[in-house]
Amino acid sequence: MMHLQTENLTVSFDGFKAVDDVKFAMGVGEVRFLIGPNGAGKTTLLDAICGRVRPTSGQVWFKDFQIQHQSEHEIASRGIGRKFQAPSIFGALTVRQNLEIAAKAPRGVWANVFGRSRADKEKLKTVVEQIGLSGQEEILAGNLAHGAKQWLEIGMLLMQEAELLLFDEPAAGMTDAETTQMGELLLELAKTKSILVVEHDMEFVRRYASKVTVMHAGKIISQGSMEEVSNDPLVAEVYLARQAERK
Repeated sequence: MMHLQTENLTVSFDGFKAVDDVKFAMGVGEVRFLIGPNGAGKTTLLDAICGRVRPTSGQVWFKDFQIQHQSEHEIASRGIGRKFQAPSIFGALTVRQNLEIAAKAPRGVWANVFGRSRADKEKLKTVVEQIGLSGQEEILAGNLAHGAKQWLEIGMLLMQEAELLLFDEPAAGMTDAETTQMGELLLELAKTKSILVVEHDMEFVRRYASKVTVMHAGKIISQGSMEEVSNDPLVAEVYLARQAERK
């Protein structure tokens, strides 16, 4: 079953095709990594999927619904959650309050903070355990370590009941231990959700990707396991060789 699909998807900015006629599909439970050189179109593809930018042409399907003409809010309500590289959290509020505000419920902010049902509280407890922040619920989010802030934002997406999670370099700036914890969290989340990740850390990709999609100049040039794309001569030419030169 395909969870997400695009067909002939193109995003142009003043005539420049940042995403060029992309046909892409991923199934439920995948941890799919998008790799490629800077300017390849990876982040723009995520932007088009979540509604942050409007495609110039082509289609996007999520669970058999066409979503390319919907707003960012409408797409989020369907179950697509986007996490950017810099965590978007409320630093002056506690971990618990951040999660409560994010909860998917037809309530105002203060009702979210102060008027939780038993089911909501159980959900919050489950999410806190899942993101590894048990015992830190009353800490101000702004006082969390870098990795914990990232996990809190993931928790906020889980409270919104997102089924497809889009990540932009989730392990950037993390310690080795935090990077491992992030990777293990992605694998755990993939038991019930689909994960699409833009990443430049090839070791992180090797350890945690179920499948890799390589982009260059707005197009998909290769897909498969990390081993398969690593052995693709075109990928080696346009991307992996550059990565090796930087080290």
